[in-house]
Amino acid sequence: MAKPILLEPKAFQKSLQVWFQKMHRKLPWREESSLYRTVVSEFMLQQTQVATVLPYFKRWLTVFPNFAVLASASEDQVIKQWEGLGYYSRARRLHQLAKQVVQWEPISTQVEDWQKLPGVGAYTAAAITSIAFGTPVAAVDGNVIRILSRLTASELTFKNSSAAVKALTPLAQELLDVEKPGAHNQAMMELGATVCFRQKPLCIVCPVLKFCQAGRQGKAECFPKLAPKKIVRRNIDRLWVENDSCLLLEYIPEGSKRLARHYELPRAEVLFKESIQTLKLIGKRSRGISNERISESIYLHPPEPNLLKVVAKENDLHWVKWEDLPDVTLSGPHRKWIAEFSYAHRK
Repeated sequence: MAKPILLEPKAFQKSLQVWFQKMHRKLPWREESSLYRTVVSEFMLQQTQVATVLPYFKRWLTVFPNFAVLASASEDQVIKQWEGLGYYSRARRLHQLAKQVVQWEPISTQVEDWQKLPGVGAYTAAAITSIAFGTPVAAVDGNVIRILSRLTASELTFKNSSAAVKALTPLAQELLDVEKPGAHNQAMMELGATVCFRQKPLCIVCPVLKFCQAGRQGKAECFPKLAPKKIVRRNIDRLWVENDSCLLLEYIPEGSKRLARHYELPRAEVLFKESIQTLKLIGKRSRGISNERISESIYLHPPEPNLLKVVAKENDLHWVKWEDLPDVTLSGPHRKWIAEFSYAHRK
């Protein structure tokens, strides 16, 4: 791969670090750093923006202040604290990781050992070990891919982000400040998050613009060149069934691919066998999970007397008292929608 014009690792590192020292965001896992806080933040930040993570991180540290406390918690307690953050497999894997880390004596500083733990890939292992232990390994995530591809203005089209990581990691390692790898990796992440945006990057204030081929040519938005993801669209009909004291919810069982042990509004297909068009549509909502775009239509179903007794346990349908809803683990979007609809129907 061609190297960027004027790119000298030492000069690049210095420009990046001077900027980072002055401009970095004051984040709780940076202001008070520890191995545990680094691990938790890295798990929470996977596919989630910093602004969303901040309140969850604070609450999590209050309930689970260290690996030992987290390891001893039940999975239901862990999932409840993660509620609303999405991608719940992260919480389960973080819980499993804690159980293994507390068995380490001493705790390993090796990237290879961390990559063997649940939920830890190459990027997460590099981020954790470089920040916590000073291990000289470059952490390459989506932000860093964007920076490196613009530095080189590579015309290669990567079939996915994994292919881009594989191709660009050697350059990332070449640019790494091996004396301060944790600070360097954080600076790269910060640059991608606050300056080198996917769209409308702030090239005019970029501290490493002089090293960047794409930026100097005014073509930063053209990189990286990634093959488009295939978007899968799904439509789901759901029911709103309530009485004076309860709301009917569907429980997602253990072993489900997504949202296992969560509650959501019941799918129409498990309860209502007639044409859904006979019911009143009270709202449409949408959400995205990975490459899926899900459109959900919510229909008002009258609380028929037999539903109060039967509730089709074989379909995991349950009446939940209104006052118990805060203690039930709901998917984030459904908790929001339930608050909206209950206010509209009960005001």
